[in-house]
Amino acid sequence: MTSRFAGRTAIVTGGAAGIGAGIAARLAAEGAQLSLWDRDAVAMAEAAKRLGGAHTVALDVADADAVGQAAAEAAAALGKIDILVASAGITGPNGPVSDYPIDAWNRVIDVNLNGVFYCNRAVVPYMQQNGCGRIVNIASIAGKEGNPNAAAYSASKAGVIGLTKSLGKELAHTAIRVNCVTPAAVRTAIFDQMTQQHIDYMLSKIPIGRFGQIEEVAALVCWLASEEASFSTGAVFDVSGGRATY
Repeated sequence: MTSRFAGRTAIVTGGAAGIGAGIAARLAAEGAQLSLWDRDAVAMAEAAKRLGGAHTVALDVADADAVGQAAAEAAAALGKIDILVASAGITGPNGPVSDYPIDAWNRVIDVNLNGVFYCNRAVVPYMQQNGCGRIVNIASIAGKEGNPNAAAYSASKAGVIGLTKSLGKELAHTAIRVNCVTPAAVRTAIFDQMTQQHIDYMLSKIPIGRFGQIEEVAALVCWLASEEASFSTGAVFDVSGGRATY
């Protein structure tokens, strides 16, 4: 594995498990110093141990004040913030809009959209101090197509796409690049939050005929987090097994 992130620092939210953990492992293998953010302190400690050590912050990304404090702690511990991968997210329950629980709707929006906004907002000043940076937000193909019986999740991820496009344009005159990735379904523990019917629906929409792999998402994210991705910003990158139609 090359060391393209030697001397670089990276925050990965949702870094204790799933896609976030896979991205963190790839970044670390390529030389990055890491700050893992997750609300599961035990799982995060285990993830940091597997990586041979990493700065960690236990928090809920839906808490704006906690996110701001975490950014300050990460910058102090690592010396700077070069990269943010905003991966923390939840699916919420599956069900029709007509009787979707309002508290569940609010929670999904708080974590998946507001949380990404809080994290992006918190790190930009540090990246401006550096004169460069990379932000990669994890959205979803559901944000482009809208999955039935998953309105909160789909709407939250569509919001992440809009946020990414907006922030990317705001910072285009700088050396900070802001992009997002829209995976089709990747089998992780997040499937435990879904009905089998919904899982089957998602698989049926993928022309390749299988779910994505964490390593495939991590490879794309790490390119976007690298110096190679210098001419892409405010953009949406699919890793969808052929599902994406635009």
